[in-house]
Amino acid sequence: MSTRRATISDVAREAGVSPSTASVVFSGKTPVSDATRRRVVDAASALGYTGPDPRAASLRTGRSGIVGVVFEEHLGTAFLDPVKTLMMDGLTEAVAPLGAGLLLLRDQETGQGPSLTTAPLDAAVLIGCSGLLRESLNTVRARGIPVVVIEGDAGEDVPRIELDNREAQAQAARHLRGLGHVDVAIVTLPARTGWQRGWVLDSTPITIDVTRERLAGARDVYPDAVAYAAAGSFIDEGLAAGRAILSRPGPLPTAILAQSDLLAAGVIRAAEEAGLRVPEDLSVTGFDGIVVDGLAPYELTTLVQPAAEKGRAAGHAVAAMLGGAEAVSIRFTCAFRGGNTTAVAPARE
Repeated sequence: MSTRRATISDVAREAGVSPSTASVVFSGKTPVSDATRRRVVDAASALGYTGPDPRAASLRTGRSGIVGVVFEEHLGTAFLDPVKTLMMDGLTEAVAPLGAGLLLLRDQETGQGPSLTTAPLDAAVLIGCSGLLRESLNTVRARGIPVVVIEGDAGEDVPRIELDNREAQAQAARHLRGLGHVDVAIVTLPARTGWQRGWVLDSTPITIDVTRERLAGARDVYPDAVAYAAAGSFIDEGLAAGRAILSRPGPLPTAILAQSDLLAAGVIRAAEEAGLRVPEDLSVTGFDGIVVDGLAPYELTTLVQPAAEKGRAAGHAVAAMLGGAEAVSIRFTCAFRGGNTTAVAPARE
């Protein structure tokens, strides 16, 4: 009994069409009549043909059709963040015309499954570039694989897709200053990979670019503001940070700048626990411009970032490099969006 895999030529012969006609039915690159398409599909079904062998396509093009996407955090954790989900949607859309798919990878090799060292990658996209991800960058470079970084600095020769994080956060801070707020606290994203929540001191090393730049933007306006770094961009982390700030000895802040909308939502919960009204007693700002379930009746005052566009830009950079062209770095701008979580600072006796 033969186990030979049916070929496109077999399908064409069975359907009574040329091999090129049968091929375009599967590629979708050229329109064919419905009747012809049906004959080819029926012939393929009868022969057990499921489509072109991807290994053959790889041999012809010299490409694997795989773009690696490298995260610092656990993949299950990464996709709890709506910003990363939107970004991945944009990236997937942009690489689709290349006939490429995404392979999600951790920055650390576990010894199981594909890794940056072993996976047959055409290109790699690094989400952030700090700490362990810099080691990933060295691995990619050693393999001669084109690389793009989203929200990180990998050096002059690596295209960057980033935000105006410092200026955007400064804009939110200036908004609070204009409302008369003087005592302000900051809830930041993690200071570094593996960070456990806690206060940010002058001696605290901040190796994650986004955290450092947004903190710098807030302190451009409020240089003496205390800062508490969460362990991740989650509502529960914002709640824990808000509790820490609002139970701190001394006068309570009249406003809190949070480095993500999810953190801001947690801060609002902490304020409600403490018997504070938002925004009458405490103003809160976020960052991202995402939809946070269960936040009503609050509409966050926030900075809206183009998350999907960042992903698409990274995909277009990958396409350019694989096509032999130069990929340029792109810096996106956030848009300030006022909500009902900020108000004039309450009078202090």
